[in-house]
Amino acid sequence: MNDFGPQPSPLPDIRYVSTDPLDSALVTDEESAAANRAWWDSDAAAYHREHATYLGTDSPVGEFHWCPEMLHERDVRLLGDVRSANVLEIGCGSAPCARWLAADGVGFITAFDLSRRMLDRGRTRGDSDHGVALVQADAMNLPYKDASFDVAFSAFGAIPFVSDSAGLMREVARVLVPGGRFVFAVNHPMRWIFPDDPGEDGLTAYISYFDRSGYVERDPDTREVTYAEQHRTIGDRIRELVGAGFILDDLIEPEWPDDLAENWGQWSPLRGRLFPGTAIFVAHLRG
Repeated sequence: MNDFGPQPSPLPDIRYVSTDPLDSALVTDEESAAANRAWWDSDAAAYHREHATYLGTDSPVGEFHWCPEMLHERDVRLLGDVRSANVLEIGCGSAPCARWLAADGVGFITAFDLSRRMLDRGRTRGDSDHGVALVQADAMNLPYKDASFDVAFSAFGAIPFVSDSAGLMREVARVLVPGGRFVFAVNHPMRWIFPDDPGEDGLTAYISYFDRSGYVERDPDTREVTYAEQHRTIGDRIRELVGAGFILDDLIEPEWPDDLAENWGQWSPLRGRLFPGTAIFVAHLRG
C-alpha cells in the first residue's frame, strides 16, 4: 500500500510490541496478507479523505510523493528516465504514484495491491484510461514472468507488512531484467524504538532497535490476526537486498522541510527536525 504507515487501532501504550510468540514469530505471510487486505479494504475511504493532498485524491493523475516529507518524484527522479521503460509499482494502494507516472510519461506501467477497495479507488479516479494496468495480487507471489520489468518501486507498500521480506526481495529480483532498478521507501528503522506519537511523547525511546518481533493485533476472542507489521534494521534491509542479487546505489533519509507544518500520523515537524522518518533504498540488479 502506498500508505506512509497505517495507523492501527489505538492501544494504551500507543504501540505494543508483543513478546508472545503467538503474536509475532508465528504469524505467517498468509495471515499477514489476509489481515492487511481486510484492514485496507475497511479503511480505504477514510484514508483518502484524511490524506487527500498527499495522495492527489481529487486528481485524475494522482501524485507521486515518496514520503510524508513530501519528496516528489518530479524533483528527484529516483526512478531515472522511464519514458521507454516497463515499470512495476509494488503495493500501490489506489495507485497515485503509478497514475502520476503514466501522465508524466512512461513506456508501460502496471501496479498491484492486496486491497480490492484501494484498487477500486484508483480505477474511479478520472476516466478508465489513466494508462495503468491495475492488478490485485500478493507481493509474495507476483503474477508476472521473469525479467518483465526495467524498474520496480514501492512507496511504503507491501515491504513492511510481510514476514519473509528477504523472500519478497528475491521475488522482485525475479521479475526485473539484469541491471533493473529497484527503489523503495519505508519507515526509517530507527523510528521503531519510539512510540507512534508526533508530539513530545514520541521523543522517548522505549523499544530496542534490535527487537525484530514485529507488531501484531489479534481479535481478543478468536485470536485471528487483524493487523501485522514487521521491523527490520538498516543492516537487515541491505543484507536482504544484497542476498537477492541487488547492488545498493544510495540510501536517502529525507529531511523535514522547513515550510511543512502538517503532521502525518507519527510524522511531525517536531520529530522530523530531530531524526529521520523515512528511508529510501535505491538499488539495481546485478547485470
